[in-house]
Amino acid sequence: METSKVEINLSEDALYRVKDGQLEKLDKPAGGFGEVTQRWQDNKLGRYEVRYTK
Repeated sequence: METSKVEINLSEDALYRVKDGQLEKLDKPAGGFGEVTQRWQDNKLGRYEVRYTK
């Protein structure tokens, strides 16, 4: 099994996912209020949805 390291800023509020060996920072709701939903498909990470409230 191959491993790798990556640095992230722990002083920033953020949500990340690892997909196909790559770290991906997910979008956050533009207005600051909302939710992010991650979908799984066939045991793999699929699309994600960002919803917000105005």
